[in-house]
Amino acid sequence: MKEHNLLSKKYNRRAGKYDSSKGPQNKKAKNRLHQKFITDRPYQKVVTDISEFRYGNRTINDRVYLSPFKDLCSGEIISYTITDRPLTKYVIQGLREVFKARPKLRYRMTVHSDQGIQYQSNTYRHELRKHNVFQSMSRRATCHDNAAMESFFHTMKVTITHITLKQRKN
Repeated sequence: MKEHNLLSKKYNRRAGKYDSSKGPQNKKAKNRLHQKFITDRPYQKVVTDISEFRYGNRTINDRVYLSPFKDLCSGEIISYTITDRPLTKYVIQGLREVFKARPKLRYRMTVHSDQGIQYQSNTYRHELRKHNVFQSMSRRATCHDNAAMESFFHTMKVTITHITLKQRKN
């Protein structure tokens, strides 16, 4: 790999990684997508998640949280928030941006997420009900149920790591 200037990045899973499942676990919605990520209707299926990104010295203080909302019809990120803490109010802020961008639909929208505490909160669930939106959640510890969002994060993190390594070389 050195001959071709290829570098690998080792991820340490035990280094204080963010875990969205910590907290009360009682408001789970059923999985409405069942890994069917293809649709021909805009805003019919929207997926979301929160991911941690480290920067600088990669300490506990050097992290941000990205919470995007992705339309599965176009593959477009409709809305996102970047914050220093993964709080429910920031997820709801992004969700409200989705509702502003969404045109009038003749069908109900489904927002799919993992079982993080932000998505189980009463305020998040109320916001979905207020806009007549179905809530859908992945099964516990099944990343394939939200693969559309997980693959977005993977691509983004690999790209950022690649750019960072290039900058360090120069």
